[in-house]
Amino acid sequence: MWKKHPDLWQETTDDERTRNRFERQFLDLQLARLGATPAKGLKYLKIYDVDEAHATRRQINSFAGLSLVAMVFNFIDILAHGRSESEILQELAPDEAAFRSVMKAWFTHSPLYEILQALATQDCVTVVTTDHGAVLGRRAALVHGNRDTSSNLRYKYGVNLNTDTKQAIIVRKPMDYLLPDDGVNKNYVIAREDYYFVYPTRFHEYERQFRGSFQHGGVSLEEMVLPIATLRPKGPRS
Repeated sequence: MWKKHPDLWQETTDDERTRNRFERQFLDLQLARLGATPAKGLKYLKIYDVDEAHATRRQINSFAGLSLVAMVFNFIDILAHGRSESEILQELAPDEAAFRSVMKAWFTHSPLYEILQALATQDCVTVVTTDHGAVLGRRAALVHGNRDTSSNLRYKYGVNLNTDTKQAIIVRKPMDYLLPDDGVNKNYVIAREDYYFVYPTRFHEYERQFRGSFQHGGVSLEEMVLPIATLRPKGPRS
């Protein structure tokens, strides 16, 4: 993506709306590359909040004539990241089982569930998946880098990064891993197992803050093996 579409590649911002604002264009390009451009049109929706979700629910029947509708719901990602900053969320979801229960409670009362119920009445195939999983961070890994290093807790890129190789993979030659190599001495560190990265400065403060938080971007089965479900309407009820 970095090589073929440098005009669309976004890496240096932590604002998700900015970093991912070309997702629709990447989808169009991928479909064209596969020879699968929809004959009857495509609609792409990125849903960040409840108002956008309700608006999508109200429009769902108007999408019936389209070949492909892509909907990205960002709620779970927001909750997972916000949990480390909220005492209430930490009380509600102190572990993985509780987090799944909170997710189920949200889902069964959400516009997303209503959207799926509406799609079940239409002649369509619905595919449900995710772009990544998450892992519960339990152990802090000390990482050394400069102030321009990226902020993610499970992977980082920057100049002359270093950490314990028992706790993370150090990528000195990015192209060996098919990662962007757009800077002198640029390297990556990718956390293993359930580690999360913390800098030496205020180490214990951030170790406490992020212990038990859900993170993604590292090397674990939970993050890298993705579920997918293909749903088809059962047909008219008798």
